Amino acid sequence: MQASNILSVARDTISNEAKAVEKLQDYLNDEFAHAVQHLYNSKGRVIITGIGKSAIIATKIVATLNSTGTPAIFMHAADAIHGDLGTILKDDTVICISKSGNTPEIKVLVPLIKSFKNTLIGITGNVDSFLGKHSDFVLNAAIEKEACPNNLAPTTSTTVQLVLGDALAVCLLHLRGFSSKDFAKYHPGGALGKKLYLRISDITAENQQPQVNPESSIADVIVEISEKMLGVAVVIENEEIVGIITDGDIRRMLSKTQDFSHLKAKDIMGSSPKTISNDAMAIDAMEILEENGISQLIAKNKHGKYAGVVHLHNLIKEGII
Repeated sequence: MQASNILSVARDTISNEAKAVEKLQDYLNDEFAHAVQHLYNSKGRVIITGIGKSAIIATKIVATLNSTGTPAIFMHAADAIHGDLGTILKDDTVICISKSGNTPEIKVLVPLIKSFKNTLIGITGNVDSFLGKHSDFVLNAAIEKEACPNNLAPTTSTTVQLVLGDALAVCLLHLRGFSSKDFAKYHPGGALGKKLYLRISDITAENQQPQVNPESSIADVIVEISEKMLGVAVVIENEEIVGIITDGDIRRMLSKTQDFSHLKAKDIMGSSPKTISNDAMAIDAMEILEENGISQLIAKNKHGKYAGVVHLHNLIKEGII
């Protein structure tokens, strides 16, 4: 295939799936809303099951629900009828995903779930199927055709199933009033977690605190900046922050004069340094740095006193940027 042909097939695939997802809006009805309300009011967990590619989609929906405050467990439909039905507890709700709704495993599994008196939510491309007719709530995941040219390989159908699962999860998220703080509880690791829980104080506690006084010599300022390795020295007078000197200030001074023996810190400092609360989130520092085109921020404690320095490199190291 020529590159143009490959791109044409790719665009047709994306177009096919995009149209199917858009069509989902027409299928949403009170059945969907009632299913969401039932899940929200349920005292049990959500058990999601399926077979083949639908089972893979089920595992992703389980992960999304768990990360947004709705306890969920995956149960493979084939394993369920060979012992894993013990996964289902009294108050659990079962979501069964099947494009046709008529696979042999589904026809065996559904009556067993119903015999346990558990609520069953079906996600199927055929609402008149065995699954559709026996579900307490049925969510329509119908498509006109798969993106596969033979209309066989699950492509568009699994995309639609996934989007319906996301819609359920996001609706439940809104009902629960799930906040970024709640999100952080379930995502403590990696850069995402750090954006949600890492505070300025966590960074300043690890950094040195470069500082000079207004009467400090330029030589002393240069030594302080070099030793503390944050590219800056904070000017402190009577325990108050009165200015800041960056390595850029030093370079600008040297471009104007070779003799700086008569100069003091107060002569080259910036008198309006950007600051941030030590209790603020690290991601807030990133926004301030970007807005002002600077590399360092001075952190203040709850009393407004000097608490340390946050450098752009700290945020890069922590994965915030």
